[in-house]
Amino acid sequence: MPDHVPMTRPDPSQPMTVLDLIRRTASRYADKPAVICRQETVTYARLLQRMTDCQPLPVPLLGATWESDFTLHTTGSTGAPKAIVVTQEAVIANTENLIAAHGYKPETVFILTGPNDHLGCWSKIFAVLATGGTLVMTDGLRSIDSFYAAIDSTEGPVATFLVPAAIHTLLHYSAPRLASCAPRIDFIETGAAPMPHADKLLLCRLLPAARLYMTYASTETGIIATYNFNDGECIPGCVGTAMPRSSFAITPEGKIACSGDTLCKEWQGRTFVTNDNGHTDSIGRLYIDGRQDDIINVGGYKVSPAEVEDVAMSLPDIADCICIAVPHPVTGHALKLLVQLAPGCATLDKRRIARHINTSLERWKVPMLYEAVTSIARTHNGKLDRKAYRTQP
Repeated sequence: MPDHVPMTRPDPSQPMTVLDLIRRTASRYADKPAVICRQETVTYARLLQRMTDCQPLPVPLLGATWESDFTLHTTGSTGAPKAIVVTQEAVIANTENLIAAHGYKPETVFILTGPNDHLGCWSKIFAVLATGGTLVMTDGLRSIDSFYAAIDSTEGPVATFLVPAAIHTLLHYSAPRLASCAPRIDFIETGAAPMPHADKLLLCRLLPAARLYMTYASTETGIIATYNFNDGECIPGCVGTAMPRSSFAITPEGKIACSGDTLCKEWQGRTFVTNDNGHTDSIGRLYIDGRQDDIINVGGYKVSPAEVEDVAMSLPDIADCICIAVPHPVTGHALKLLVQLAPGCATLDKRRIARHINTSLERWKVPMLYEAVTSIARTHNGKLDRKAYRTQP
């Protein structure tokens, strides 16, 4: 576990609020920059004053005040938007999890790439401000240049949260530039969707000294487990061990169930059974085996499309892809791979892709059909938008 500033409480028996957290940090780092954004730089003393006076803030609030519950919105697994209420207690528990597991420090410069109403980015605000670090606000990762400009405009060890799709873009369009930033990058956290194993291996090669975390979390559960895949093993599918204020278990049906203080208001004190399939190894590390409703039944064989996509994405000719189900008169469903070709690749070599997948997976996991497309549909937070490709009954 990395060194970190412990999040001590004056009275552990009393609940802490976010405003308490900022008061404590401001007492130590009053004149230090807390938030840097395009419009201004706000010190900890000024941030506390604005919070106390309920003035506009340069960070997303998502609630009436910093002492009330917060509201995040998620599409969840159904695709239907829903509001999730996150209590002060859950925010503090998530903050303590992140500090303990990822080693936030006063010198940490955290680049917030957005979307800032997504738990993966929003939760980092509190971990940074709890330890006296500095938040650098961006307008989202709208361009590769904006990410590097944020690094170049600051001093100190840089950290950030990037969804796998954003990391894939950086790797395949600016790998040399990313490698040149290696001395500055302390850690990168990712999550929200599976990350191609080939991308993990490449990121480890480019940033050999950085901590690279794959985290298991959701808006409903908060931040549950994490794994530094730049550990020399880079274990496929692993999301690590539970964080201090969270726990997980595998149900008899093979689904991941989460408990702990990080759960949203509706589920506090209870166990939230996710729609993710998973398993654990002999030392308690958690592995994701795909979502239950994503599994494709091909003539009685169950196929996780993420497994197919992961192998396909290791080919340099493929910039992005998604494995979908299409009707088949004999097997009920067949696998089809939609492929966005990498720049400079003019034609889709179906045989080469099929042979490549067949070297790693069972024959029934090799797609029957292949099609080149101009883009792959993704949600606003970088997940593959599988619902957009599902055949309507």
